[in-house]
Amino acid sequence: MKPSLALVLGLGLILAPIAARAGEKTVVLDVHHAGCVLCGPIVKSALEHVKGVSAVTVSQPNGMADVTATVTYDDALTSPAALIRATTLHGYPAQLADRTGS
Repeated sequence: MKPSLALVLGLGLILAPIAARAGEKTVVLDVHHAGCVLCGPIVKSALEHVKGVSAVTVSQPNGMADVTATVTYDDALTSPAALIRATTLHGYPAQLADRTGS
């Protein structure tokens, strides 16, 4: 019984750092050329279909026909680059939002 307990504890110690790295993150994207009535829903759907995404909100378009997408995702399953790729493939190029105020 003791060897199997030691094995389980050993595996737990090995896998713990991997689990600690994974987690829920939120990113804000500036999405361009999304000024039409259907653009926001298309952007939202494209992001929701990325594996690991748990929530998406998309703002109303601004005067430049851009929207802001706030995406909550599991960073073990996807990345901001994959989110940007998803919107870009649907015709809406995106970039990480600059929230530094500069």
